[in-house]
Amino acid sequence: NAFKRQIASQLDAKIDALLVLGTTGESSTLDPHELLQIIEFANGQIKKRVPLIVGTGSNDTKKAIKLAKMAQQNGADSILVVTPYYNKCTQQGLLEHFKAIAQSVTLPVIIYNVPSRTGLNIAPETVWKLAKIKNVVALKEASGNINQIVNILHKLKKNFSLYSGDDGIVVPLYSMGSNGVISVLSNALPQQMVSLTTLCKKKDYTNASKLQLKLLPLIHAIFSEINPIGIKALLKILDKDSGILRLPLTSMSERNLIQVKKAYSMAIQ
Repeated sequence: NAFKRQIASQLDAKIDALLVLGTTGESSTLDPHELLQIIEFANGQIKKRVPLIVGTGSNDTKKAIKLAKMAQQNGADSILVVTPYYNKCTQQGLLEHFKAIAQSVTLPVIIYNVPSRTGLNIAPETVWKLAKIKNVVALKEASGNINQIVNILHKLKKNFSLYSGDDGIVVPLYSMGSNGVISVLSNALPQQMVSLTTLCKKKDYTNASKLQLKLLPLIHAIFSEINPIGIKALLKILDKDSGILRLPLTSMSERNLIQVKKAYSMAIQ
């Protein structure tokens, strides 16, 4: 029921697409049956009103292919594939990993760079090579390295999109040619994030920057502990309790929870 309400709140806010089984959805601690249930349930709720993106990444290429096929068979419109973690690989390994996954399905593939969590960065040169694969259509960039992101944007072809993976730099990246954000904060404040991207689409960067800066203390507060600890704490504050975090994740400390409440009060003033 909570998941149903969460999807409805996102659709009501006029989001452009819905992502399930991302980091915030604690996908790494879900078993295969649960993964399938979530895809099927989300697809049934959305009813094609917006595209459904499904996170299918793994550090095991064979497993990632299996998940990608499962997503395609159960209504996904595209997949989000994170870089391999822990065992990691070379840049050549990244090329082969993403290529094998992309060739296993006909869905559009969004590659996901988040080195702070995986210990592996996708180099700009690798992104440009991956962009040549027919159904690799976008990059979710969460490296936080503005120089690297600008370098990627500088040479990307027009039919390849770059989405911010960091809520705190949506406006700077939009102003340099990115295409949107795959957002954590949207789980709690979808309308504010929709307003932010709408202003950017209109190139109203004056008002977009004001909103970005207004939301920044809250963004910092929810990321004071490992995601999704902070955003799920905020959801609970908003009476949208998403349940108990699965170990090894634990509830937010009281000290940081106070900061989230304070930052939320400032963000909605």
